[in-house]
Amino acid sequence: MDLFYKLANGSSADLSLIPVLSEEEFRKAVIETVKAGSRIETMFAMPEEKMFRIFAVLLTPAEHILNITSMKVSEKYQALTPELAAAHLFEREIAEQYGIIPEGHPNLKPVRFHESYANKAPWTGEKAPEIGNIDFMTMQGKAAHEVAVGPIHAGVIEPGHFRFQCMGEDVYSLEISLGYQHRGIEKMLEGKVTPRTIRFSETAAGDSSIAEATVCASILEALDGVEATPAARKIRAIALELERIANHVGDLGALAGDVAFLPTASFCGRIRGEYLNMTAELCGNRFGRGLVVPGGVKAGIEPERAEKILKWIERVYPELKNALDLMFDCPSVLDRLENTGKVSKEVAQELGLVGMAGRASGLLLDTRYDLPLKSGDPRVKRISLKHCTGEVMARAHVRYREIETSHEFIIRMLSEDLKGDIRTQYSGRVPAGKIAVAVVESWRGELCHAAVTGEEGTFRRYKITDPSFHNWTGLAMALRGEQISNFPICNKSFNLSYCGHDL
Repeated sequence: MDLFYKLANGSSADLSLIPVLSEEEFRKAVIETVKAGSRIETMFAMPEEKMFRIFAVLLTPAEHILNITSMKVSEKYQALTPELAAAHLFEREIAEQYGIIPEGHPNLKPVRFHESYANKAPWTGEKAPEIGNIDFMTMQGKAAHEVAVGPIHAGVIEPGHFRFQCMGEDVYSLEISLGYQHRGIEKMLEGKVTPRTIRFSETAAGDSSIAEATVCASILEALDGVEATPAARKIRAIALELERIANHVGDLGALAGDVAFLPTASFCGRIRGEYLNMTAELCGNRFGRGLVVPGGVKAGIEPERAEKILKWIERVYPELKNALDLMFDCPSVLDRLENTGKVSKEVAQELGLVGMAGRASGLLLDTRYDLPLKSGDPRVKRISLKHCTGEVMARAHVRYREIETSHEFIIRMLSEDLKGDIRTQYSGRVPAGKIAVAVVESWRGELCHAAVTGEEGTFRRYKITDPSFHNWTGLAMALRGEQISNFPICNKSFNLSYCGHDL
């Protein structure tokens, strides 16, 4: 029997084709495949035949393919986490949602505090076993002290709690507790599939609305048996890169503000708005809401509008480069960013870091190359990983390089002929008993949606894995051995999503 079913990105298959392994086979297959170079895209459970079925979706970059497998469990199974650190949050989430205990998990605590899943088994009403509480690790000793930050913060940001264990100014451990704004997005996506489905998906992480909509549209298209037209895929790609630029510009400006370098902070705050307005020029919304629809996009880019955006970029981009060069040429800024908040390549790989944070630690991974939605589509140039040694400076440099390559791509696309149909015939059909998976490289990293259909026209399970879900532990590791005063710049260098985590 095959241990995995191989699924192309943005496609669907009969649920019956996904292997159901024994617990021992599942553990061995997942652990060995990840250690051989694959990585966990998502892992989730759902009730099935008075048991629970746990799915693992792995990306194998060398094959440009998704490998999917599953196992059935009742109350417990042997945890993967002791041998596969990248599985730790997924296993905690499964335990919290369904009361399935991963025996041997070293830190079994709630992830989001799901009150709606208080019962272990919906068909029996039995109470779920205890899976731990929110007690934090503590240090002993006269010089040891604890610093608690949040969940309510001084800035206009989302809620999250950070607990530092320190000796003097040195951080020995940081624990991050989230889940304060659990909105039930995944639950709202279950049940009947309607035109609102993709709009719910857009709200999972507002700063990644285009990426969220693109990956959800890919799921719906795969189930309907259609694909977006070449012109629509190009427009989606342009919008994704505008979203990437806007967020990187905003974060680099905020990073400059955190080290009190006000020229770049001021310029980037304004220039970010320019790129948001370019997105609004495409679809009428600065965050790209409503642009992506199942089957394509709602608006094309005629030559006049392409010319307008090209001239816009020609005016704004030199100002942006000047603002960023000022920061990267300033000795006092470099002194704060270099050798601060380092996450080694080995740790990044072990934790399964993705996207910009993974690349900054030297991991050559980018789903625009490793797992394209459509082979043959134009792609952004892959950035060089030279000097990507995992510190705040590396994460800042990766952002700058991605801004450059995204500009090159957008200019190239807008200079080409974008004529052609922007919508294909989408019927909205959702067949029963299917599984569909799609992955898109959002600006933070790979964003994965997986859907399992129930009766015709319904989602039985919908799972969203934001890149932040992979990367929060990377931030915790970046603070080990750092002075606590460096937390703001370490935090901003990742800039992870609270709402993307608190689904």
